[in-house]
Amino acid sequence: MIGRWGSRVRAAAGIAVGQLRHHKLRLGLAIVGVSLAVLAITLLAGTGLGVLETGQQQFETADRDLWVTANETRITPAGRSGFENTLHDSRSVAADMETHEGVDNAVPLAFETVYVGTSADDEFRTFVGTGVPGGSATVQISEGEDLSGDPHYANGTYEGERTNEVIVDRETARNLDIEVGDTIHVGGTLAAARENEVTVVGISPTFEKMLGTSTVVMPLSELHDVTGTTRTEPATFITITVDDDADIDAVRDHLAAAYPDYEVRSNQEQLEAVLQEQVLVLAAGGALVVLAVGAGIALTCNLLALVVFQQRAAFAALKAQGVSSALLVVSVLGQGFAIGLVGGLFGVALTPPAVDLLNRLAAAVVGFEGLVQTDATVLGGALVIAVGVGTIAAAVAGWRVGRTSPLEYL
Repeated sequence: MIGRWGSRVRAAAGIAVGQLRHHKLRLGLAIVGVSLAVLAITLLAGTGLGVLETGQQQFETADRDLWVTANETRITPAGRSGFENTLHDSRSVAADMETHEGVDNAVPLAFETVYVGTSADDEFRTFVGTGVPGGSATVQISEGEDLSGDPHYANGTYEGERTNEVIVDRETARNLDIEVGDTIHVGGTLAAARENEVTVVGISPTFEKMLGTSTVVMPLSELHDVTGTTRTEPATFITITVDDDADIDAVRDHLAAAYPDYEVRSNQEQLEAVLQEQVLVLAAGGALVVLAVGAGIALTCNLLALVVFQQRAAFAALKAQGVSSALLVVSVLGQGFAIGLVGGLFGVALTPPAVDLLNRLAAAVVGFEGLVQTDATVLGGALVIAVGVGTIAAAVAGWRVGRTSPLEYL
């Protein structure tokens, strides 16, 4: 019994190999087609997953435990990856929150579009200006020094001495051709920018990673001053770091009860709040994953069915010579398995360079690095689809051809 089945399998394998060798061009095109189907799955699914995960990574990069907002957190419509500043009187609110048990520090952050140029007569560009209380260890310095402080605030009088210091990220420094020690002009209007000369004291990647765009970081009071918002002192967030031995959820609940007019959220909750109004972003991410799997399955099925259909005359001749339909189905199944496996492996092998290329394009266009993310699950799933669906599709097509009378094709 085993010997008989073994001989049948060998015969089916011989038929499959013979067909593949006889039509090398068709074999090559089929492998290319399956490879493209796998690439469609891995790249589209990777893009969908990246869209859903990038936001979480940006919030985790900020290294904060809690986020306090006054209203819904909206991304600004200007397309510069900033946020609306809806939390007013931010200094006083942050100082009061810092007195509560379990709170290590509370830091207001403001994001405003500012004009930046290397001289008063230079062509000005728009960047995201980030305001932080100076010397609060809010940013990670990779070169140079942190802001020396925020003396200009002077207990809300805005009459203290200005530091005239800024920190930029590496991309901003490259775009403006500046380095630590150089001076630039920054302001909320062109007129204010021409009059406000500041010195670059450090390089930091913190807010570039968080926002996905080039930034200029300066003391909060000086940002409010150059943008004309000293009366309202608006901020986008108040970020809170809790004590090492404090429970984050307990501190969150305590602050939420003490400040009912504000929303106090964890990293995950704040991300969800930011994306609530970005339904299209979430829908696009989920749709890309579904589309990737659906398109990959459909393309692989159609491709393998077409390969088998083109062999109908050869199968008819074999059947007329007495070859059983079951043997033909096994032969076709072997072809589908081989094409699916080889094409799938090629597609998986091509995925890393394709992902690297797309990420470079995404970083240049939207500012976020690593927007396309693939892992072993995505790659393995795409390979399984290529092999499994390809084999099944080829077997079904072969079974349909095997049931057809040889006279129809001879």
